[in-house]
Amino acid sequence: MAPSEQEMSLMEHLGELRRRIIYVLIVFVLALVGGLFAAGPVYDWLIRSGSAQAFQLNAFSFWDGIGIYMKIAMIIGIAVALPFACYQLWKFVSPGLRPQERSATLRYVPYVLLLFIVGTAFAYFIIFPMAIQFTSSVTKSMGLHETYGIAQYFTFMFNIVLPVALLFELPLLIMFLTGIHVLTPMRLRKWRKISYFLLVFVAVVITPPDFISDFLVAIPLLVLYEVSVYLSSVVYRRQLRAQEEREARMCVAHE
Repeated sequence: MAPSEQEMSLMEHLGELRRRIIYVLIVFVLALVGGLFAAGPVYDWLIRSGSAQAFQLNAFSFWDGIGIYMKIAMIIGIAVALPFACYQLWKFVSPGLRPQERSATLRYVPYVLLLFIVGTAFAYFIIFPMAIQFTSSVTKSMGLHETYGIAQYFTFMFNIVLPVALLFELPLLIMFLTGIHVLTPMRLRKWRKISYFLLVFVAVVITPPDFISDFLVAIPLLVLYEVSVYLSSVVYRRQLRAQEEREARMCVAHE
């Protein structure tokens, strides 16, 4: 028996999704290779700047140096591939959008990299030094000598920087989901308490266990959520106006 039209459509959608995932993986791998060439200068800058100057970092494994280069390359690969991945997501859903919605949601893509950079800078220059200061003060208060491995230092850094950088994409994600009618500002306001709890939980997990660090990280995340709700309202009002204009044109055409 020949497959139905709906089954054919589903298979075509799955094939299209697979194709776009492959495109994203190809771009990520190419960016990863490019990141390996940039890893050296980035590593030198990270060592010369910030908290690394306060420590004598050591290698405890033959693979530590290669591992650090790979982690730096991975961050670069994610930063480069993320806007492309968002563009491929837009290409996947755009056939189901109206022309106005299609052009409106496409405008979000260039800001993906910008917010990722802002989030990375916020995490590296504000949260990470606080975390280092807190953990170092606890270590010294216990009378311990600080001897850190380069792998542990950078793993600690990336475990803080990467989640925060990705969380800074929240406003764009909310606007995009509102633009394709998945979310509404009313639903976001209804979910506010749950969302606050989850964001505070994330802030507590990625920061040192003291109130000041948790507070300094949680507040920007909560502000990001409120900004997301506001931007969702802006997108939603534009959708309502566009719908009213379409209905008015249809009434005029029927007359």
